[in-house]
Formats: sequence, C-alpha cells, structure tokens
Amino acid sequence: MQVIGLCRFSYPAIGGFQVEHDSLEARIAYLYAEARLEERFQLMERVALPCLRAQTDPDFTLVIVIGDSLPAVHVARLRALTADMPQVQIRALPPGPHRKVMKQVLNDARHDPRAPCLQFRHDDDDAVSVDFVERLRQTAQDCQLLIARNQTLAIDFCKGFTARFQPDGIYAAEVHRPYFVAAMGMYVAGGCGQSIMNFAHHKIARFMPSITIPDAPMFVRTLNASNDSRQKGAKEPELTRLTPEQEGEFEARFAITR
Repeated sequence: MQVIGLCRFSYPAIGGFQVEHDSLEARIAYLYAEARLEERFQLMERVALPCLRAQTDPDFTLVIVIGDSLPAVHVARLRALTADMPQVQIRALPPGPHRKVMKQVLNDARHDPRAPCLQFRHDDDDAVSVDFVERLRQTAQDCQLLIARNQTLAIDFCKGFTARFQPDGIYAAEVHRPYFVAAMGMYVAGGCGQSIMNFAHHKIARFMPSITIPDAPMFVRTLNASNDSRQKGAKEPELTRLTPEQEGEFEARFAITR
C-alpha cells in the first residue's frame, strides 16, 4: 500500500495559518525573511529529515510543497538537503487556498487513485519515530475488518515529546497529544478522493473511525521562534534537560542528535 507524506516548507498559502497577515505580499515577506528561513532550514536539517532518512520501512513518498516564488538560493539549498532521499518530491506552486491546494497535491501523488493509500502530514520542525512508516502500515494491516467497512480511517500515535533545542542541550517533556499533526496518519480507500488535508487534525475523529496507539513515544514537536501554532499564547509543558542517556534514546528513536 502506498504511503504518502506531505510537508509544507514556507509555502505562502491563502489561509492555513494562525498568524494572520494583511496581504499575500505581507505573508510572503514574513515567510521568506532570512532569519526565519535560516531557522526553518536548521530544523529541517536537524529534526524533520533525519528521522525520515532512518525509517525502518523506506517505501514511502514525501512531497515537499514550496512556493514558486521561493528565492532560487533557498530552492537549491532544499534540493541539496534532500538529494540523498529518493522518497522526496519537491513541488513549487503558486499561492492558493491552503486546503484545496494540499488536497490536490496528495491526490496527484497517488500512483493509482483506484488503489488504497496511507497519508500523513509532516511539519518541517517535527520528527517522527524511525519506525513510524512501518507501524503505520502494520496498523492498517491490523485493522483490515474496520477498513473494509469505511472509506477512511485515522491512525493516531498519540504519545511523544515537546522539545526545545538550546546551546547546552535538548530540553523536553513527554506529552500525550491525541490527534496531533505529527505521527498521525490516515487510510484512504481506493477511488476515494478525500485526503488527510480534508480535515483539521484535531477534529478528524468527528468524521471517521480512529485508532489511537499510546504505547511508545512516536513524535517530537519542537518549540521555536516561528511555531505558527504557538503565536496565540498556548501554554506549554515544563521542559527539562535530557540526560546523556535520554539523548541516546532520542538519537535511537528519532535520529536526533544534540
């Protein structure tokens, strides 16, 4: 079964952001600011990509969506960062309605729309466990009777970490976040045109059956200067510095190094 991941890298969508802007030009200026892009590249290189390179099941597609106005120097840097990842497809698109564009991107990525697939979202500042794709595919296999009765099914690995990267080490707290973006996937039946981008992640269980699996940490969500979801003062857990042993566990589980 095809597995498709979607990553937006500073794509100037119309809608889709909690941070509001007065115009599309203001949004592009915000997204392409040099300091912000440098932080996003560092997080992509350190957090978002290593865990995908290390997947125990490497049979997946990752579509990275960028704006067609992203400066050439940054496009070249992104291509260089992903040159060793045959799973990656980079699509440069003009600004458009957020969900409509992303739904089309996912449907375009399906090898055969008549065949079922698994989909997941992957933010450019988050990590998933190195066995995420393997477990996503295995869970779908385990749910065959449920899948046979439904066009869609959410698969939610709801245990993970919130983390911040400081000069003196990684600070983190274990969290339980049902229906979070990271480490949540969705089964889509063959012939079904819906995608994981049809639904707000935290509301997905209103629209389809869902399986939640809390047995092991499966994601790392980073706190950083440009988290879109943190711009409205959301309360975060208290973080403590990882011990050397815990740092080793982070590296083994998420391919994240200090």
